[in-house]
Amino acid sequence: MKSRFFLIILALCITASVHAQTKWTLAQCMQYAIEHNIEIKQQELNVENSEIDLSTSRGKRLPDLSAGAGQSFNFGRSPSMATGIYEQNTSAGTGFSLSSNIPIYSGLRISHEIKGNELNLKAAVEGLNKAKENLSLNVAARYLEVLFKKEILKVSQEQCALTTKQTARTAIMAEEGKVPLSQVYDIKAQLAKEETNLTNAQNDLSQSLLDLAQLLNLSNPAHFDILEPEHIASINIAYIQNPDLVYEAALQQKPFIREANYRLQSSEVSIQIAKSYFLPSVSLGVSYNNGFNHVFGSDYNNVSLSSQLSNNQRQALGLNVNIPIFSRFQTRNHLRTAQLNRNNRALELDNAKIILQKEIQQAYHSAVAAQARYLSTQKALEATTEAFKYAEERYQLQMISVYEYSEAQTRLFASRSEQVQAKYDFLFRTKILDFYGGVEIEL
Repeated sequence: MKSRFFLIILALCITASVHAQTKWTLAQCMQYAIEHNIEIKQQELNVENSEIDLSTSRGKRLPDLSAGAGQSFNFGRSPSMATGIYEQNTSAGTGFSLSSNIPIYSGLRISHEIKGNELNLKAAVEGLNKAKENLSLNVAARYLEVLFKKEILKVSQEQCALTTKQTARTAIMAEEGKVPLSQVYDIKAQLAKEETNLTNAQNDLSQSLLDLAQLLNLSNPAHFDILEPEHIASINIAYIQNPDLVYEAALQQKPFIREANYRLQSSEVSIQIAKSYFLPSVSLGVSYNNGFNHVFGSDYNNVSLSSQLSNNQRQALGLNVNIPIFSRFQTRNHLRTAQLNRNNRALELDNAKIILQKEIQQAYHSAVAAQARYLSTQKALEATTEAFKYAEERYQLQMISVYEYSEAQTRLFASRSEQVQAKYDFLFRTKILDFYGGVEIEL
């Protein structure tokens, strides 16, 4: 038994270790975040609540059914069951009933309530989709931030490796008397600076990974890491969607626009519901009543149970009409409130469209600016790379000092960092446009 328990624990540990070492893709991060986000769960509860409201409104078309029963004891004078004359006795009475009410007409109120709750359910679903989209966009932003920090770390590692080699070469040259010893100290100082940059890059990457893991609500982010896409470097620099086309697509596809539209339609149905209270309502009532009595201490007054149940039963069928005449202005004010709510929902939809258009315009201009910055940093990187190659060759020939060489290397590092940052900034800006245009975010 102990050996079996040990094997189970070992298997669980191995599984947890493998899971911890697995690198997450963007799709996995999005899916996990959606499944474990508290706001998403709350939105899901809102959808379930809307489903319950819809079920309740549909059930109003059905007849209701209720049953009742009662037991009473009479002391003193009561009518005799045989003669009907009041006599001094003690008796017990048992009664039971069934009743049902069937709605026939209520000014189409039930139909309007069903339609309104159907629209509210659709709005709740779109609210859930909106929360999922916003969370996915935030996850994508954090994911790209981690990829950016990983590339910066690679640049820092390459710079450190290059400076380490040059430090060893300079030390050999100083031993041979080709360069002064001061240059060895200078390049060691440069190496120390780049090692500091490397440490900062590692810390920045760890912080970015922690931020992403916390956004996913991971319980143990210690070994969390993401998978680097192979084609991330091959971005289409010429690809920027037209903002007008994006806006037209977003009007049809974005959940928060559709949610506002469904809320507006539901508020219009609420006006019809309020108007229905001005109209008469008709319902059909059905009931069945029966019972029996027993007089204590008297055989003469006690009729058999079967006879009583046969003689005491009563059925009733009635048509009820309710005509509203004056409701202390409550119905009128309910209608006015519904109309004001409809006007407010219309303004909310207009405002949502304006905000959407502004966000798309801002995203487009940010993408254009990021595109220009990316192209300029690409040219700058090409120029600084050539300049560094030339400086490295001259340094090997002892034509420049280690200080000049370090300056060229520092400019190369800064240029590479700016180019990496510009690349991911442009990539993120285009993904935002894709997001508004209804294109799935993927790398």
